[in-house]
Amino acid sequence: MENKLSEQEIIRREKATDLSVKGLDPYGQRFDRTHNTETFKAQYGHLKPEDLEAMGSLPTIKIAGRIMTKRSKGKAGFAHIQDQYGQIQVYVKFDNVGEDAYILFDKGDIGDIIGVEGTPMITHTGELSIRVTKYTHLVKALRPLPEKFHGLTDIEERYRRRYVDLIMNEDSKTTLILRSKIIASMRNYLNNRGYLEVETPILHPVLGGANAKPFITHHNALDMPFYLRIAPELYLKRLIVGGFDCVYEIGRLFRNEGMDVKHNPEFTTIELYLAYSDLMGMMDLCEDLIVAITKETRKTTTISYQNKTIELAKGWRRVHMVDLIKEYTGIDFFAVSDFETAKKLALDHHLTVEPQHFGIGHIINLFFDAFCEDKIIQPTFVYGHPIEISPLSKKDPLDPRFTQRFELFIDGREYANAFTELNDPIDQRERFENQLKEKALGNDEANEMDLDFIEALEYGMPPTGGIGIGIDRLVMLLTDSASIRDVLLFPHMKNRNR
Repeated sequence: MENKLSEQEIIRREKATDLSVKGLDPYGQRFDRTHNTETFKAQYGHLKPEDLEAMGSLPTIKIAGRIMTKRSKGKAGFAHIQDQYGQIQVYVKFDNVGEDAYILFDKGDIGDIIGVEGTPMITHTGELSIRVTKYTHLVKALRPLPEKFHGLTDIEERYRRRYVDLIMNEDSKTTLILRSKIIASMRNYLNNRGYLEVETPILHPVLGGANAKPFITHHNALDMPFYLRIAPELYLKRLIVGGFDCVYEIGRLFRNEGMDVKHNPEFTTIELYLAYSDLMGMMDLCEDLIVAITKETRKTTTISYQNKTIELAKGWRRVHMVDLIKEYTGIDFFAVSDFETAKKLALDHHLTVEPQHFGIGHIINLFFDAFCEDKIIQPTFVYGHPIEISPLSKKDPLDPRFTQRFELFIDGREYANAFTELNDPIDQRERFENQLKEKALGNDEANEMDLDFIEALEYGMPPTGGIGIGIDRLVMLLTDSASIRDVLLFPHMKNRNR
């Protein structure tokens, strides 16, 4: 049922009707601008009144934006208009614009979008402004904006009505613009080093590339089930088989799992693969990439995140998962050789061992999750993941119980996941078969058998390093945002009761 209109909304609709009666389109036409607020301030913001006087004939400025403040008295008035880059004051005087235009200005509302033409001026209070000589109504706002000093106080409404949040909340706008700059910086870094950006399918016929619960859909013409991709990994590695040396993809992944401050059902990552590299090469790349992005977008490597100082300068810690568990619990899993001993250790430490936890590696992972992950504050590469939880990673040649895999943790959160990629097709088939066993035991996040990918490996894939980095979490870190919803333009929300 449609909500009843407020008095303000009724009045604004009446004003829109009045504009139509006068032959003016309430929703406007094209307006060619010469400046935005940023370029106007850059060109004239450093000038003093005497500088403008010395210029003699002043240039004509055309600028457009949304009315954010407005005050008029008699036959003159001031307003601040806002565009993507900020606000600028405009001075509208009856004698300069004429009767009809001044009436338009006088009857205008906060939130209306206007275009102005005029010359630069500096007010008696020293504020750079535009002396309007031509006033153009562009768009009538039928809804009033929230009250300026309170804005959208309901944080969920900020996420639901992001368009209003961006109008009213400069911090939100700054964060989301910085997100775009971070992704652009990432692209520039890789493109300048010869990486090729590619696009791979979002609809996957086989579940693979990560351990996650998928969204499932159906294609009618093919009469086939498909998964929304949980990772692009297996397609990107096919490209390495095909002869590309270094590829990356920035895009959305979809996981049908829980939601919290760190998780949204769809999220953005980058995955990249570099032929003839390995785990250590990916560590070097990851560190260098994030440091470069931080320097470019934040101008420093020392940042504050949720009242913690994070030092991103090079020299990040690198530690084996088993060594880290020993550091925090005293248990050395290098010395544990049978599952029952490992399981007893887990039960003694009040950990839940599920049916699909059938290997020592599963127990090691339980210990890491419970006793280590949230204690890692500064950037740390945790490597040496057990083979049971790493179906796509190459075995450690010195200890085949573990793989050449790392995860990057900062402030208790995973930011990156990387491997020396498994390129042995026989080993890969066995790993997929073990994943099928886990699925049969109740692990609905396990991979499926991808026979085409195994066939690709049989043609030969070079030794390869691969990495995935969570872009949303990286943006959270670099913008000091507590929730993933703060860095997504349109996060998913439950339906609201109307």
